[in-house]
Amino acid sequence: MKVLYHHRIASRDGQYVHIESLTGALAALGHDVVIVGPGFADAGGVGADSRLIVFLKRYVPRALYELIEFAYNLRDYFRLAHAIRVHRPDFIYERYNLYLLSGVWARRRFRLPLISEVNAPLFDERNRYGGIALKRLAAATERAAWRGADCVVTVTNVLRDRIIDEGIPVDKVVVTPNGVDLDRFPVQPSRDEAKRRLGLEGALVLGFTGFARDWHGLDRVVDLLAAARERNLCFLLVGDGDVRPALEKKARELGVAGRLRITGFVERDAIPAYVRAFDVALQPAVVDYASPLKLFEYMACASAIVAPAKANIREILTAGDNALLFDPVDPAQFVAAVARLCADAPLRARLGAAARRTLIERDLTWAHNARTVMAIAHDLAVRPVVAAAAPLWRKDHV
Repeated sequence: MKVLYHHRIASRDGQYVHIESLTGALAALGHDVVIVGPGFADAGGVGADSRLIVFLKRYVPRALYELIEFAYNLRDYFRLAHAIRVHRPDFIYERYNLYLLSGVWARRRFRLPLISEVNAPLFDERNRYGGIALKRLAAATERAAWRGADCVVTVTNVLRDRIIDEGIPVDKVVVTPNGVDLDRFPVQPSRDEAKRRLGLEGALVLGFTGFARDWHGLDRVVDLLAAARERNLCFLLVGDGDVRPALEKKARELGVAGRLRITGFVERDAIPAYVRAFDVALQPAVVDYASPLKLFEYMACASAIVAPAKANIREILTAGDNALLFDPVDPAQFVAAVARLCADAPLRARLGAAARRTLIERDLTWAHNARTVMAIAHDLAVRPVVAAAAPLWRKDHV
């Protein structure tokens, strides 16, 4: 089949990795993938917004920025329409974003099935963490985008329930957790060899990948380094983040600066070489509905995982079986779980092996997700696409 993959991502972060991974898996299955998106994500560095987005966020008032987001639909719709006329796709696969309705409009106009991938309830997320100026418009566009799709694909059962609570029929919502490409995470090299290549030979490595934020609580890991009797214990943060200066300052003050290593952002292809070196892989915090990409990378590398015992995490991990889970409201439990793994090499080996086995047995891979998407698309292809979709404004929701 021919897939038109539509998105509005303008940063090279986890979202960008998700797009590359799924479109690559679809292409590997033999499908023709046409991508319609902003096209300027490459202008930013790894983990960064494009320069245009950085400029707009910094200098444009929030309400005007959101109007620009909404106005983007007009230009984007014509790009979509042109791509549909030229490439004649069998369906549209869209990565949902706030204020993004051009995919729904194209579905109506061209009677093409639309699958919407929802990774977060973005109205709630942005309102909570960054603030939204045009709340009524934002909430209305989110509902319209979800209702206007023929199928909504989401990443956790927790998020599925939230989407259903917004009035989306149960049979229109499918859960496909994030995954990994196992070919990029082979069993070899060994953990010892991976450490040697990074200059960490003989160290016991605590590891974290991604953008580190204050709510991750990584300062507790620095405290653990200072309190640990094992002088070979080190913390490898593969990525960057707002808290980097504070972590480095604290490490200097506690005399463990030499045991804290922060790589800065690294290219995606280099990630496995670092994660393979993790003896203990850290997922210290997570939002309630997410399916963290790093979690599957940890599992692929057979690292022993410490993660919060939240419902979305427990959809993948089982306490004492393939990970140690801790009560997220008790910081002491996180530290105790990490310390326990540091002191018990056989437990690390057992949990790590079980985590990779879970990944394989449940086929938590991008290839599996691509097959699921195509099964949905084949099913939608035999149904007539109704031209009318949910209106943007509904009196009972305004």
